[in-house]
Amino acid sequence: MVERLLRIFNREWNGLHEAAFLLAGTAVLSQVLGLVRDRILAHHFGAGLELDIYYAAFRIPDLLYASVASFVAVTVLIPFLLEKIDGKEGMRSAKAFVNSVFSAFVLLMIAVCGAAYVLTPYLGQFVVPGFDGVVFDEYVRLSQLLLLSPLLLGISNLFGSMTQSLRRFFVFAAGPILYNLGIISGIVFLLPHNGVYGVALGVVIGAALHVLIQLPVLFHERIVPRFTFRIDWKEIGRVVRLSIPRTIALSSAQLATIVLVKMASDMQLGSIAVFTLAMNLQSIPLSVVGMSYSVAAFPTLAKLWTGGNKEQFSRQILTAARHILFWSFPAIVLFVVLRAQIVRTILGSGAFDWTATRLTAAALALFAISVVAQNLVLLFTRAFYAMGRTRLPLYANVIGAVMVVVSSIFLSAAFLQHPVFRYFAETLLRVDDIAGTDVLMLPLGYSVGMTVNVLLLLFLLRKEFPLIVSGMKKAFLHSFSASVFLGFVAYHSLQVFAWFFDLDTFLGIFFQGFLSGVLGLLAWAFLLHVLENKEMQEIKSALHRKFWNKEKPIAAELESF
Repeated sequence: MVERLLRIFNREWNGLHEAAFLLAGTAVLSQVLGLVRDRILAHHFGAGLELDIYYAAFRIPDLLYASVASFVAVTVLIPFLLEKIDGKEGMRSAKAFVNSVFSAFVLLMIAVCGAAYVLTPYLGQFVVPGFDGVVFDEYVRLSQLLLLSPLLLGISNLFGSMTQSLRRFFVFAAGPILYNLGIISGIVFLLPHNGVYGVALGVVIGAALHVLIQLPVLFHERIVPRFTFRIDWKEIGRVVRLSIPRTIALSSAQLATIVLVKMASDMQLGSIAVFTLAMNLQSIPLSVVGMSYSVAAFPTLAKLWTGGNKEQFSRQILTAARHILFWSFPAIVLFVVLRAQIVRTILGSGAFDWTATRLTAAALALFAISVVAQNLVLLFTRAFYAMGRTRLPLYANVIGAVMVVVSSIFLSAAFLQHPVFRYFAETLLRVDDIAGTDVLMLPLGYSVGMTVNVLLLLFLLRKEFPLIVSGMKKAFLHSFSASVFLGFVAYHSLQVFAWFFDLDTFLGIFFQGFLSGVLGLLAWAFLLHVLENKEMQEIKSALHRKFWNKEKPIAAELESF
């Protein structure tokens, strides 16, 4: 049993679709656990003060993770590791490099987290100006405890860079699963006695498990990093120079989120919880689709670029982009049409009342409209990192983050000052009879910013590979038109099933949404079959070769334009 498990840990996953399906499958499991986590939290706390404090407490630790921990990000380190492994000294050079990076990172992160621990009471006054007194003190203590997570997750990033360089995707994919299991363990076992602090302890436990799952592969390959004071500062300088643009881009995204949380803290009680829960739900297709394809493609992209294979490099980007479009559009439509059923089924129990459900569902729909953009941003950003051109995505991502903030501020002001706009938005989202709807301008502003972001990245990528955009057009039209058909069928199915199910019960809401979604997806698949959709044919072929033709390993697909 142990030997079989170790073989799975150490298996090499080749081919874009094979690796993407592995990552997508484990992402689905991780997201299911994330939904269980959010349901328990929503059931216990509701969209209220405690959940507002808990989610706000992540903002400073997440900023440190995005900034300092990006120094050891997968997209930064993999090109260096591949360069070392393929060099004259091979793995020996890679080990020395990893030891230097590990040592420098640990020293830096301890210093930064220590400083953040001291400064949290002061930084918190900007992050949550709507908190005061005992509420603010609880926020500070939670934030300080959660500062352990960026240190642990940063170390896991370093380990993940090594395992992905060796194409050992299983342990990387299992990390988020264990992370969510750690949080759930904190909710189940520690929350009853320690309250929200027990949940925060679960986060730290999950981050530790995220690190530990990487160790079997590293021990097997004998490349476990060791702390050393003999740090190669020249190599560290190279890494830092490459990582600075990414660090600025990620930090700008986190700062934008901090501004949105700051705005939410001044709104109705529970606004931070509604905003965060909706963002967590819309992140499902990002983890399952965008992250899976972009992570699976990145090692191959880096290797193709360093090998001078520009034509194959562009084909690999196009393949991943087409399949991201293929899966993203139906996800958007399902989230928009079935938003109330999704939120009520997943979160609607206990202290999470119908008003919170409707607000979260409306916020989910506004987040969802930018799912395609968010997924493509993940891929295009990694494509530029594989080329070593980190400044280009920096410009696009920073401008996108600025647009998130500017759009949210502008839309919030328009929502409060112009009754016609407010009436239109509330009526369209069917929330015109409840309070606290101003929080909906935050996800709408977020979607506007992400759309600007992907358009800028696409413009920059088109200058280098002009045929990528034309190659995406047919996939765009097929998936969009089939998804519109999906939405039509799903929406009318909801009306029909409303006559057969008791919508005041959990099972009634679940089966109404589930069966409507299934019928919509069948209609989507049927239309794509009629259109002889290329992406569907490629997926069928990849699955057939994977499960029914063991003699032919899956290679990365490289189609012609």
